[in-house]
Amino acid sequence: MTKQRRTFPMIHETTFRNMSEQELDIEAVRNRIAGFIAQDPRAVYNLVVTTDAQVHSGHTKFVTFIVAYRVGRGAWLCSRQVILPREIQSVQEKLFLETTYSQEIAVHFDYHYRAQLEDMILPFMDGGADMKFFVDIDGGTDKIKNKTAAYVAEMVSLVEAMGLIARVKPESVMVSIADRETKKPYRLPLSAAANG
Repeated sequence: MTKQRRTFPMIHETTFRNMSEQELDIEAVRNRIAGFIAQDPRAVYNLVVTTDAQVHSGHTKFVTFIVAYRVGRGAWLCSRQVILPREIQSVQEKLFLETTYSQEIAVHFDYHYRAQLEDMILPFMDGGADMKFFVDIDGGTDKIKNKTAAYVAEMVSLVEAMGLIARVKPESVMVSIADRETKKPYRLPLSAAANG
């Protein structure tokens, strides 16, 4: 008797969640970040979008995080997932999709929104307040340590074409947050599992 292979649906979430909230649309996320910064406009902030992927049996799970990091003093973050119903074996394709899913979210943090956030900290910049926006890429330029090295320059160019700062390993520190989430395989809801 052969074991039936579980099939997974394509899932491309458009809402975000964190430990305290579910179903946050992108406008709600933008508002939460603005509120978080407004609580302490004298701080230094890194706003980061990052995506990591992990191949599991029958699917590849991508998790994108948005992180508003008040440097040294906490963060507000949320995530969403994309489930592709196939096992991606190509390092190049995986890195490209990770970067694409980060860009898909980063496009909502356009110049006007970033200027709105910067206006909050502007009166305190002489006292050390600052803000930077990054897209952290799960790849590095070290050809010995990173299988992604051959493709990283292209991914960095894609991000920089949006007017954003791309960080790669070892500077792309926020990838580790997404990495923890991608290690858990996607579990089909019970109703879908019963039908599959």
